[in-house]
Amino acid sequence: MSKDQPTTPDAAPDEMDETPDDVRTDAPEAVADAPSASDEPTAELRELAAAHGVLTEHHGFGGEAVTTSAPTLVAVLGALGVPAGTPQQVTHSLQRARDDEWRAVLPPTVVVREGDDAQVPVHVTAGAAVHVWLEAHGAEPAAREHAVRRRRDLDQLDVLVEPRTVDGRTIGRATFALPADLPLGWHSLHALTEGHESRATVVVTPRRLELPAGLEDDQWWGFLVQLYSVRSRTSWGVGDLADLADLAWLTAHRAGADFVGVNPLSATEPVTPLTTSPYLPTSRRFLSPLYVRVEDIPETAYLTAADRSLVEWAADPVRDLVADPGALDRDAVWEAKKAALEVVFTAPRRAARQAAYEEFVAAEGTGLRDFATWCAIVEHLGSRPRPDELGDPASPAVAALREQLAERVEFYVWLQWVADEQKQTAQRVAREAGMRIGIMHDLAVGAHPQGADAWAHRDVLARDVSVGAPPDMYNQQGQAWSQPPWNPRALARAGYAPYRDMLRTVLRHAGALRVDHVLGLFRQWWVPDGASPAAGAYVRYDHEALLGILCLEAHRAGAVVVGEDLGVFEPWVRDELADRGVLGTSVLWFEKEDGRPLEPEKYRRASLATVGTHDMPPAAGYLAGEHVDLRERLGLLADDAQELRAAARAERDAAVLALAMRGLVGDHPSEREIVEGLHRYLRKTPAALVGVQLTDAVGERRTQNQPGTDQEYPNWKVPLADGSGNVVLVDDLFDNARLRSLVQAVRTAR
Repeated sequence: MSKDQPTTPDAAPDEMDETPDDVRTDAPEAVADAPSASDEPTAELRELAAAHGVLTEHHGFGGEAVTTSAPTLVAVLGALGVPAGTPQQVTHSLQRARDDEWRAVLPPTVVVREGDDAQVPVHVTAGAAVHVWLEAHGAEPAAREHAVRRRRDLDQLDVLVEPRTVDGRTIGRATFALPADLPLGWHSLHALTEGHESRATVVVTPRRLELPAGLEDDQWWGFLVQLYSVRSRTSWGVGDLADLADLAWLTAHRAGADFVGVNPLSATEPVTPLTTSPYLPTSRRFLSPLYVRVEDIPETAYLTAADRSLVEWAADPVRDLVADPGALDRDAVWEAKKAALEVVFTAPRRAARQAAYEEFVAAEGTGLRDFATWCAIVEHLGSRPRPDELGDPASPAVAALREQLAERVEFYVWLQWVADEQKQTAQRVAREAGMRIGIMHDLAVGAHPQGADAWAHRDVLARDVSVGAPPDMYNQQGQAWSQPPWNPRALARAGYAPYRDMLRTVLRHAGALRVDHVLGLFRQWWVPDGASPAAGAYVRYDHEALLGILCLEAHRAGAVVVGEDLGVFEPWVRDELADRGVLGTSVLWFEKEDGRPLEPEKYRRASLATVGTHDMPPAAGYLAGEHVDLRERLGLLADDAQELRAAARAERDAAVLALAMRGLVGDHPSEREIVEGLHRYLRKTPAALVGVQLTDAVGERRTQNQPGTDQEYPNWKVPLADGSGNVVLVDDLFDNARLRSLVQAVRTAR
């Protein structure tokens, strides 16, 4: 994603984001009009916005102060459920905001760090008695689910706070102390007053997410891949979880790699056409069954001859696609796999397998059932619009249709189980092969506005706005990504349960998790529907809660967390991430000092270092200036092409000079020698992790995604191939001389 923009006038242009991980970067033609006098927000509107975490001013990419217009503030506040359309509404909403915390007996959620002393305000009728206690649970799921809850009465502190009259009622505040020795995990806080019991969530998070043993003073490396593009002879036209397991085993044994990072494997639509971008899933929590290897489902071995023939017939139309160098055809593959999976679904399961399935379904709970219901409804409706009565998962109409479509709902539940099993197998194979991390999964910023998450989490997502990015030097109209953001207050009222459940599912069977646009845990750019992306506003989030919960769930899963923190932002943000043990992202082409490549010794220790990103051409293509050529062909250049080519050549020459000064390349190095030198350069840095794009290893030149395009370029459809356009399969990776040479360079560089 495009990242946060400059917050200080002296922000360095070289650090500006080049729009990584775009899910939709095409900005509308219209741009914001020059502000009029009526657009200037009043002092009361500014105060109301500030009370709800909406920034009324930020710095543009040129360092200039930009004031958020009144219409934008009104729209963003409306998306938060705060009326502000008239002066009277602003006054009323501001008064409510001042008294909001006094209306609830307990705060909705209390997030604290392990070992910290914390205080909880409790609001009751002035003079009324209140009894407050906490029921503590263990940090681990098994312990939490099976242990007897430990009830602990809380002590009231001698803190004097004047009562307040709220809605005609005099409210007093009592302050209670949370025990500093609470275990990590999710706990419940209770208050009993005047015969009424209130409840809140207490989350105790790690002070720091520690790195795995052995990585504290070492550097581990691994491959970064777009799994759909990495196919084998037994694939069904796109790379799948079986290919991932094979890739992990091969790269562990033959390359000494410690991890394989993959694009988000999140769920797509249940019917074609499928959204191609991995960063615009229908659900961030659940997996795409497109990545299931049908033959690896145990029940496939026990099909009748007739049913086995049906599976083979389904595969026939897409088997030959693995050798096709053209754009990947997800739709054909999903139609084939879906037909085969429907056959396997009908096969009986052994008693132990059935019990495992039932345990999985119980553990995933309502979230899984709702997701499967959404899939069944979408399939049932086909191209027909969804009736309003089916817009709420809890509606009687949905309940009736869920019963009517019970078998299809069960099918989509089962698909998640088999996908989860194969995800688990990939991680097990990776670790048993010797990888010290295994599979690094990826979490997108958000989900499709018409998808399963938007449907299931309608109460905790903001409406009528989209996450995006303000104007920058690469996208001067700003960006809207068509993804509804979390509503910060609604999420807190829900005890952060939707966020927690998503993280738990994504982190299961993961050795590491890359979080796309991790800066979104601190603030996000909200664009009102129908407005120019430039006419948005930043909304702050409770980063202590979101980051703490991320660290807690990663700790429970035993996973490393890498935050994609590219861009310009307040320096304290990176400090906060590092303090919590979340690694950042260092991209060689962006790491500069005084216009020259940053010396390797000056790289951050707490980071994953890479040469480029999948939103840029691989190293070979970038060195040749193909990022300029492609953008010129597509009409995306705002500046003179020749000037940009000259800048690209200068950037290349500076990189080669930096390599030569360290003896990493000789005179007149070849393309291959430069690519290897760039990776050797990264191995000289103190970065905890170094990622090698598999495309760089085989000499691929084409980018996976060209920001700013939709149909003009085959985004997310480019199969893995070498520099001549010849398809490279998993089976043949280590027959590739260029890959073997790069692996040798990486392994011997330390």
